[in-house]
Amino acid sequence: MDMERFESLASRLFFAGAFVLLALAVVERIARWSGYTVLRGTYDPGRLFEFAAILLMFVVVVLLRQIRQQLRTRA
Repeated sequence: MDMERFESLASRLFFAGAFVLLALAVVERIARWSGYTVLRGTYDPGRLFEFAAILLMFVVVVLLRQIRQQLRTRA
């Protein structure tokens, strides 16, 4: 597997993981407003949102790296 395919796969997985964590944070927040919990108090919704933001930062870094590589090959 070449590096470009690995970067693309990693970026897609991180983006999907961030989206799942964001959705779980929203569901957990709504459940807590109702007096219930989905995760049984292991993680707060804000912490899940932080994890999603960290994954999205990695996605941005990979995309910026790909842009830089394409600009170098054109110049």
